[in-house]
Amino acid sequence: MRPTTSNEIRKAFLDYFHEMRHEIVPSAPLPQKDNPTLLFTNAGMNQFVDVFLGKEKRAYKRATTAQKVMRVQGKQNDLENVGPSARHHTFFEMLGNFSFGDYFKREAIDYAWGFLTGVMELEPERLFATVYTDDDEAADLWTRYLPGERILRFGKDDNFWEMGDIGPCGPCSEIHYYSGDLADINPAGVNNDNIPGYVEVWNLVFMQFERQKDQSLVPLPHPSVDTGMGMERLVRVIQGVESNYDTDLFTPVLSRVQQLLGDSDAQRDANYVGYRVIADHGRAATFLIADGVQPGNTGAGYVLRMIIRRAARFGRKIGFHEPFLGEVAQVYIDQMGDNYSELRQRRDLILHTLRREEERFNRTLDKALLHLDELVDDLHRRGEKQIPGDVAFNLYATYGLPLEITRDVAGEQHGMTVDEKGYNAAREAHALASGSGAFANYVVGANVYSDVLRALIDGGDLDESGVDYDPYSGASLETTVLALISDGQRSNAAHAGQRVEVVTAATPFYVEAGGEVSDTGRITTPGGVEMRVDDTRRPVPGLIIHSGEVTTGELKPGDMALLEVDRARRADIRRNHTATHLLHRELRAHLGRHVAQAGSLVAPDRLRFDFTHDKAVDRATLGRIEAAVNEAILVNYPVNVAHMGQKEAIQAGAMALFGEKYGDIVRTIRVGEDPLPSPLPGGEGIRGSLQGGEGNGAPYSFELCGGLHVDETGEIGLFRFTGEEAVGAGVRRVEAMTGRGAYQFVAERLNLLDRLAGKLNAPVAEVEQRLEALLEHDRSVERELDAAGRRLARGQFDVLLGGLMQVKGARVLAAQVDVANVERLREMADWFRDRVPSGAAVLGAVSDGKPFLVATVTDDLIARGLKAGDLAREVAKIVGGSGGGRPNMAQAGGRDPERLADALAAVAGLVDAALKD
Repeated sequence: MRPTTSNEIRKAFLDYFHEMRHEIVPSAPLPQKDNPTLLFTNAGMNQFVDVFLGKEKRAYKRATTAQKVMRVQGKQNDLENVGPSARHHTFFEMLGNFSFGDYFKREAIDYAWGFLTGVMELEPERLFATVYTDDDEAADLWTRYLPGERILRFGKDDNFWEMGDIGPCGPCSEIHYYSGDLADINPAGVNNDNIPGYVEVWNLVFMQFERQKDQSLVPLPHPSVDTGMGMERLVRVIQGVESNYDTDLFTPVLSRVQQLLGDSDAQRDANYVGYRVIADHGRAATFLIADGVQPGNTGAGYVLRMIIRRAARFGRKIGFHEPFLGEVAQVYIDQMGDNYSELRQRRDLILHTLRREEERFNRTLDKALLHLDELVDDLHRRGEKQIPGDVAFNLYATYGLPLEITRDVAGEQHGMTVDEKGYNAAREAHALASGSGAFANYVVGANVYSDVLRALIDGGDLDESGVDYDPYSGASLETTVLALISDGQRSNAAHAGQRVEVVTAATPFYVEAGGEVSDTGRITTPGGVEMRVDDTRRPVPGLIIHSGEVTTGELKPGDMALLEVDRARRADIRRNHTATHLLHRELRAHLGRHVAQAGSLVAPDRLRFDFTHDKAVDRATLGRIEAAVNEAILVNYPVNVAHMGQKEAIQAGAMALFGEKYGDIVRTIRVGEDPLPSPLPGGEGIRGSLQGGEGNGAPYSFELCGGLHVDETGEIGLFRFTGEEAVGAGVRRVEAMTGRGAYQFVAERLNLLDRLAGKLNAPVAEVEQRLEALLEHDRSVERELDAAGRRLARGQFDVLLGGLMQVKGARVLAAQVDVANVERLREMADWFRDRVPSGAAVLGAVSDGKPFLVATVTDDLIARGLKAGDLAREVAKIVGGSGGGRPNMAQAGGRDPERLADALAAVAGLVDAALKD
């Protein structure tokens, strides 16, 4: 039966290519971590970059994916078209099939034709193929399916694809579909936006060249295939509708929005732009949050915040007054959660984040838009038609109004544009790299590590999978030294005192991943060579290097060697790593199921854990979480490792981390079963602490993880928090210690407490009470000293009032007084204003070897031109400093106390010069 729904079409595509011996590879996350030139995954081939470049080997040569894609910035920015356009989106799905040096043009064309006409049952007479101008091979292959008049040739802009300025590239062949009356079919409609009814559904890229720096093309030794078909376009064609938004990818959300608003069909049609923006942006935000992005001011976080706020603004425009995007997200979670399990797994986080960001924006939106209207009115009065860039940026910096919303409102309501170049200049940190070429920052060609790996594989020293990596079976291993790398070059020997990178046939050393740091240790040989291993890295997939210094003898390739991990250090790391799993579980139990891991560091001396949460965790709650973690440690749960299918693990409830790459078979860490309630003091019991139904016979903790762990939680010993702070919008960080580190931390604190008790001559239990008594006594003494200082100052002030000068009818005081701080000086200035109805005073003092002054002027003299800020500024120059303030009160400071008398002597002249008769 012909697939017709979007879920059926996606499944049919993947199943079809799986039958054609393609590996179904899960979608890569939207945020790009491996390519610094990309903010988001913007094509299906992004996750296969290293495979296409020959830097990575996979267990398969054919792959197929349904890839999540974001195109919202750079050259591929579709944002402004979202809403008015029937086909533009910020987020969409890209269906693709890939060949890594396996099949080429013939098979790619055959597979595409077979899927479209066989599985999708599209009428062949409605299909066109385009090829590159001189790609006769592809044109000839298409003649097996299409008549010559429906095989069209186009130039580089349409039918030649390149990864970047240099690197793999090649011609491509697009497949176009005509949906109109067959009697009107016309080849001139292909690639012509002026003739409706023609849509490009698939692009087959034939990577057969490598473009050199001189722009010449060199044939690739293993030509490859990269195809991309927009899911939304294909569904539109199959379902026979005119707009992507009329497909079942969007209609459930649009109907839910209509239901929430209570709109009639006519009202929905009238507000179609707002409906589409909400549907598109709501979907994009849902997937971004599920992939670990949180709203922020830069990078991916800025994009997420911008699309949430843009959707909220359009929602307000069509009738929403309360947060609504959670309802939109829930439809997508229900609709697409079976295909993208992260949606269901992170449902609470998605809904929590959307509501929080909508509420935050709603609090400032009215004020921001009112300010924008005032700015626009002022610009109109001056005859200007463009909002300056710095003004637009100030709207963002002050009111949180993204540039995109300012641009929308300016255009829709006022017919104005925004100086975006000026905006970017004002917001230098806003230079977000995206869409500028998927391979722009990748080094094309060989490097020492890939060369060494390839040589070892070709020489039979390693198989295609590379170094045998097994940090799980033990902490020592006998193996063979295969290669040495020194100063970026392969070396034949390494001598004592020399730093070197060592490649062995196998290794028990753990390589940093998932936040857990690499192992250290040593390498020794039967001949007496010894090397200290300071770090272990994986510079290219399949190659592991041990970096350190040879301390004894001479190490050579071919030597048999014993690799030994620092066992004590590894044990500390294992304690901290398992503790992060317990911590993750208890954070969710105590703070809510929106909590998700957003980063971690697992080191021997401490652990650091970042998690999604929008407010500080108070000391009492931290105490309850700490108690619950220690309770789980004391229960001594078994920690079990098991390998299982990724989909099965996720369906069974295993937690997966944001942005991590997982294969089809995953390693899972299961801690215990549902525990018994036996709370520690300050805790509330592990079972009782659960929220939202975790438990019920489920494991205490169940996560996907490739790291090292203890065998039983009791080995952790003790868990102790050492800090909590914010690290970004919606992300908190806690730090903690376990085992030996926690013992040392607690012991030092207890010893400090004992020392304090000794100094206070009090039992430990009474230390707090004794300290509070001492502090209160100290505060009482300070109050008495302050009162005495005020009395002395009042006495000085009363004496000074007897020596007021007369300057142009104004009473003027300029004197040095003996006070300890500027606050007392300001108080004396207030006394002057209370006692002298019309006058000016400048009072100075010296503290810690530096002069400081306070000036005050009554309101009537301000009206005559005398200002305290001006007085402070001028006298400050004399003492080598600066000053200023309000017209009625100002202060100054300087560096030269010897000139204070001169500064005060100048006051009368300054007053005389400033006062107007």
